[in-house]
Amino acid sequence: MDIHPNCWNEYGELKAVIVCSPSHLDVADEQTAKDVQWEKAVKQQKARENHEGMIGVMEDAGVRVIDYSVHLSREELLLNEKLINRIFVRDLACVFGNTILPGAAGTSMRRPEYFQSHHLFQQWFDSKTFRLEANNDLKALEYGDVMVLNKDAVFINSGIRTSIESIEALQESIFKAGFQEIGVIDLPRRPDTMHLDMNCNVAGENVFIGKSYMSYLPVQVVTENSFRYEMTTDFLKRHGFEVVWTSDIKHTVADINFLNLNPETLLVSTKANKSIFKNHSILKKKKLVEVEVEELEKGGGGIRCMTLPLERE
Repeated sequence: MDIHPNCWNEYGELKAVIVCSPSHLDVADEQTAKDVQWEKAVKQQKARENHEGMIGVMEDAGVRVIDYSVHLSREELLLNEKLINRIFVRDLACVFGNTILPGAAGTSMRRPEYFQSHHLFQQWFDSKTFRLEANNDLKALEYGDVMVLNKDAVFINSGIRTSIESIEALQESIFKAGFQEIGVIDLPRRPDTMHLDMNCNVAGENVFIGKSYMSYLPVQVVTENSFRYEMTTDFLKRHGFEVVWTSDIKHTVADINFLNLNPETLLVSTKANKSIFKNHSILKKKKLVEVEVEELEKGGGGIRCMTLPLERE
């Protein structure tokens, strides 16, 4: 696999990304959706059409798209194609600079995906690049709770699917990857705050969008030798971001779970509230590329959740 992982931020030009096609199983009705912690029932044929459309848009933008399920053995695939959450690849691992660190599932339902994908990544990358041993002491750490802000700082949520103990266990690996600070926030434990990227996102080199309530929360700022506390706004501004706190985020997935294709272009859901971008001097200049992912969003995740960036310029 001729890939050279390189991600020092969330907004550089996307060159390569991992995805996984939807499960072969329908989520038949609303009660089943509730029982598996999805928002609504899902028809997987429609979900696959949505997913193919999303891949097509990224490929049209020059992104190399790798569906990891294609590379599984037949025996592995027989299980994998029945895992309804397998589309949410963002949680599996994260590229910190030139190092890939594995996650740990925050719920037992998702553990097979982590096991299978990590075994595959071991085949693709050398042990220096993909550091599987980094999750030896992790109990729960899903990378939907992590944002690589810039070459200096990483932003992590300690929440429903990511434990503070696991963040502490991973800190040394993040510092070794080349970062200076880790900002740890603690979002309320609710379904709509399952991951950090359901509440905020980086919208380019110097703009950060988030739900207004986050401005009231402190951040624990951790370095290799110390820690202190700052308010979220102050932490983000110190790292060069203009912070846009908004109460216009009504759909916690469609409105905020977008993907930066490059510094000028965002890949967004057709269901996203575009007014968030229209009234800001920088955001209104962004090119918004829309794609229909409504059937996929019923699983409780959006475009960012379904993409794992490997290379950004």
